[in-house]
Amino acid sequence: MGKYRNYSVLAFIVIILAAIYLLNSLSPVSQANGGREVVVTIPPSATAQMAGDILSQHKLVRSPLAFSLYARYSGLDSRIKAGQYTLSDSLSTPALLKELVKGCQAEQSFTVPEGYTTAQIADLLAEKGLADKEEFLRAVAREEFSYPFIKGLPEGERRLEGYLFPDTYQVDGESSEISIIDTMLERFAGVIEELDYQAQAEKNGLTLHEALTIASMVEREAMVDEERALIAGVIYNRLRIDMPLQVDATVQYALGETKPILYYGDLEVDSPYNTYKIYGLPPGPIAMPGRNSLLAAVQPAATEYLYYVARPDGTHLFAATLAEHEANRERCEQ
Repeated sequence: MGKYRNYSVLAFIVIILAAIYLLNSLSPVSQANGGREVVVTIPPSATAQMAGDILSQHKLVRSPLAFSLYARYSGLDSRIKAGQYTLSDSLSTPALLKELVKGCQAEQSFTVPEGYTTAQIADLLAEKGLADKEEFLRAVAREEFSYPFIKGLPEGERRLEGYLFPDTYQVDGESSEISIIDTMLERFAGVIEELDYQAQAEKNGLTLHEALTIASMVEREAMVDEERALIAGVIYNRLRIDMPLQVDATVQYALGETKPILYYGDLEVDSPYNTYKIYGLPPGPIAMPGRNSLLAAVQPAATEYLYYVARPDGTHLFAATLAEHEANRERCEQ
């Protein structure tokens, strides 16, 4: 009898130790208020074991095995939802599992800088894991969106250039490439409505597309807000006398890269966006203009300037004659 009693005591001790271990394994990694927040991605069809491993890699659970066993014991192992979650290491394993079962998606923000192109936006979203680059570009090129200002634009990856408003956006893990594009187009629609932009463009004898094209060139050429209207004024003046615009930013767009210095060979690139070779405006915008550049394009400065050249600090010297322009160039090269 004494032998069996010893076995019973030993079994009881093992059970107690196992319970203590399990309770400790299910407790939060951090006891601090609020804890450390981490964005975690649970892939589609993830098992409880896979989810436990992912949480463990982010130091959110003490034991991936304990997470898996608890999920199975709770009958929730098959109810974990894929997506992105903002989770804290102050949550216990049961609380973490509850979040993954509820499917409360994390929100992430991304900021599109003024002057970005469609291709740069695609790269930005891909780097943040918010979109597939190729799928984003496919949607830009061919997907239908219910905005009148893009009706009739030719298909292609440049179709929405200028129309995806540069701003900060919030999206969740369920946002698709199409929904992200739609959100950016909706923001653009709100801005042009607020500015009464269509009417302002028409007062200057421009279509919305033409005004956006000028705004995009201003965006890429100007470094300071004070010069945006002046650069727009130069563009208007050249268009008025049928003088090639000779905007370096359009050549860079045609080349597909931003070069710090353009050489004569670059200026010979065969492209409808090369404003050294074509007359008038290029086929469309070359970037996403911000609010100040949009306004400059429809509120150009009244000036006699036909030329400008960049100083080393990115600001410009303006001139009305070629002789003045050449003198300015020499000053900037000194």
